[in-house]
Amino acid sequence: MPKKKNDTPGKLSLDNIKDLLNKKAGMTVARHLKSGDNPTNVKEWISTGSTWLDSIICRGKRAGIPVGKITEIAGLEGSGKSYMAAQIAANANSMGMEVVYFDSEAAIDEDFLMKMGCEQGKFLYITAISVEQVLEAVESVLSSGSRKILFIWDSLANTPTVTDVEGTFNPQESIGMKARILSKAMTKLTVPLNETSSTFLVLNQLKTNITRDVAAAMIDPYVTPGGKAMHYASSLRIYLTGRKAKASYFYDEKGFRAGSEVKAKLKKSRFGTEGRECRFKILWGGEHIRILDEESIFAAIKDSDRVNKGGAYYSLVKNDGSTTKKFYAADFPDLYLEDEEVREAAQSIIDEEVILKFDKREGDASKFYDIDAEEDVKKKVANE
Repeated sequence: MPKKKNDTPGKLSLDNIKDLLNKKAGMTVARHLKSGDNPTNVKEWISTGSTWLDSIICRGKRAGIPVGKITEIAGLEGSGKSYMAAQIAANANSMGMEVVYFDSEAAIDEDFLMKMGCEQGKFLYITAISVEQVLEAVESVLSSGSRKILFIWDSLANTPTVTDVEGTFNPQESIGMKARILSKAMTKLTVPLNETSSTFLVLNQLKTNITRDVAAAMIDPYVTPGGKAMHYASSLRIYLTGRKAKASYFYDEKGFRAGSEVKAKLKKSRFGTEGRECRFKILWGGEHIRILDEESIFAAIKDSDRVNKGGAYYSLVKNDGSTTKKFYAADFPDLYLEDEEVREAAQSIIDEEVILKFDKREGDASKFYDIDAEEDVKKKVANE
């Protein structure tokens, strides 16, 4: 009886090898290059609520939080981590995704979530009792076959381990415990998250890097608790810090604090944009709670050649070469929302200045990486 084509050892085709390995694993682990289902390719993104931040996350495109991956947002106290998480949750809901929110800080309430745009029927709120409970819950939901879930953990730093809960206040009892648990958990969750097109957004705290190595502290002034597991497992890590001095807050017409301005830096990005920075304002001191996206858009584009300035007036150059109506800088946010021509021109300019020029390596690289340094130079030149 003649042998079949691939019966001879060493004669298996790549298709046969792929089928064999996938059957043995019980899931799709082997793929051809450019097959269209490569797990490293992100097909969907959840907007952060900031156009500028979305525009710096992935090289060559406007992105956001990558679906199917792990993202860590770490920030100083009061830097807007929970506000951003709620905004991302609302944006996920609007995409048809369901949200499972683990809260260890009692940092948000139902009214706050509703104001941000979260939908009751697509949002599950869970009190985070322990690190183990959070991670086991995520694993259970993923193993059930549920798809396109956004898990938000607020926050890793404030969630105790079971040993912490059941033990005394002696820190030596549980030293290194959280890091060891996370190291094991992240390796278990990475593939199931991708296979179910689910997303894990972990909020964390930034703490001062206390070390004898002065040079290391200058390079990395902040560290995150929980060991190195999140550093390795995350596809995207964002650091949130406040602006310098008076720029940290902004005020309403009566002098009350209405919100804060945040600087975001990509500490890690598997999408070719590590180190990039942007800034935006978060409105939290009134009836409306949101990211003031319009103001940050103008800050991102105002130095473009397509923004004309004459005295106190500005105008934008449209794609066809004509210009929009003139406006004061303070009027741009309202005009952006109300005037379609201004909005389309601004979107086109931010794509050109923030996305395409970085992708093509055009212009001054420093403006993409160090916003404060660029502004300091401008102030110095103006004073001279």
